[in-house]
Amino acid sequence: MTYVSLVRPRWTDMDVYGHVNHAKMVTLLEEARIPLLFEGAVSAGLEQLPKGIVVVKLAVAYRRPIVVSGQELRVDIDLTELKAASFTLSYRVHGGPAESDPVAVTAETVLAPYDTVALRPRRLTPPESEFLKQGFADA
Repeated sequence: MTYVSLVRPRWTDMDVYGHVNHAKMVTLLEEARIPLLFEGAVSAGLEQLPKGIVVVKLAVAYRRPIVVSGQELRVDIDLTELKAASFTLSYRVHGGPAESDPVAVTAETVLAPYDTVALRPRRLTPPESEFLKQGFADA
C-alpha cells in the first residue's frame, strides 16, 4: 500500500525561476517520511529506529516544475524493498494535494538504520522490519 503525506513548500523553497529548487525538494521528501518513520516508530515502541536512519542513496527525477502557491503537495510513498540492513522508499510528488494532481517529481531513497553509539550502520531488528511492512500495508 501507499503511505500518503502532505507537505507545504515555503516561499523560501523557490529558486530564481520561481520553482522549488532541488535541495528544498529533498527536504520536502524528508518531511514527508518523518511522520511514519519517526513519530510512528516511537508510537510503536521502537526507540532505536528514529534515533538513527541515514540516507545511503538518493535519486530524484523531475517531470515538471513545482511552483510555490501556498497549497500542500501530496507525496505518495511506497516501500519497494526491505533488506536486512536497508530499505528503499519510492516517492511520487504531485503538483497539488489531490491524487488527481499531476506527478511532478519521482524519487527513491535507500535508507539504513544507524547505530549512533557505535557510529556505524546496523541491521534492522525483526520488530523494525515488521513495523515497516505493516506501516506501508496499513497506509
